[in-house]
Amino acid sequence: MSSLPPITLIAGPTASGKSRLALETAARTGAVIINADSQQLYADLRILSARPTAADEQLVPHALYGVADAAEAWSVGRWTRTVTPLLDQLRADGRAALIVGGTGLYFTALTRGLAEIPDVPIEARDAAMALYDLEGEASFRRQLIERDPVAAASIEVGDRQRLTRAWAVAESTGRSLSEWQATTTPVLAPGTYERLLVEPDRTALYENCDQRVRVMIESGALDEVSALVARQLDPALPAMKAVGVRELSACLRGESSLETASAATQQTTRNYAKRQLTWFRNQTADWPRVLG
Repeated sequence: MSSLPPITLIAGPTASGKSRLALETAARTGAVIINADSQQLYADLRILSARPTAADEQLVPHALYGVADAAEAWSVGRWTRTVTPLLDQLRADGRAALIVGGTGLYFTALTRGLAEIPDVPIEARDAAMALYDLEGEASFRRQLIERDPVAAASIEVGDRQRLTRAWAVAESTGRSLSEWQATTTPVLAPGTYERLLVEPDRTALYENCDQRVRVMIESGALDEVSALVARQLDPALPAMKAVGVRELSACLRGESSLETASAATQQTTRNYAKRQLTWFRNQTADWPRVLG
């Protein structure tokens, strides 16, 4: 990355070292770091989301970190609509950009585009899941082929969530998920960016996750969760479902010790990192890799 292009995408699971890589690269090249992590959007989650420190943010320019209130529910579409004019302005200013994070769908929106699919009613989602559970995957997939053969062929074996979503979209909108997706345009034109996936060894990644949680606890994560819980927000909001909120809330209620809550948060963090790692391996197979 010695000759940095105008835009570089740096993706990877939590605790993989991608933020450190971005910081080192930005300090060397003068690039602006742009957040592509759904949890780091929220101002209320600086510690739990392992946002760049205030010192890091002063060292090089950062954008879209801590810009949302926990009472807001940012979607992929909203992030895309926010990052697009920012990138346009950086291009106009001749500034390089490093788009860094672990939210896979943000990178999908940048490189492939995401359709603005209407909200799928919960009844349609529940019906799709009930049918899947009743029929089993093989039968459900055969029926999905009749509605959306492209989606059925592209979804991995065992991916219940994506299979039932494809069914629910077709059922509720009268248009297949693949048809919606075919009308999309990526935010970034092909050839205008470079890609990099930070993919550490899984054992090292899990050790990093555990250490990150220990640092969070020492840095005041319990107080951060206490302040968030005190707002009595809708538990369905993205910020309220952030990794660690449920586990540390239990500790605050006296339902578990801090040691138990910390161990539970470590396990949840490792599980989250594993899901991210699997997603990136499946969806970004052609991206260049570096170790964390």
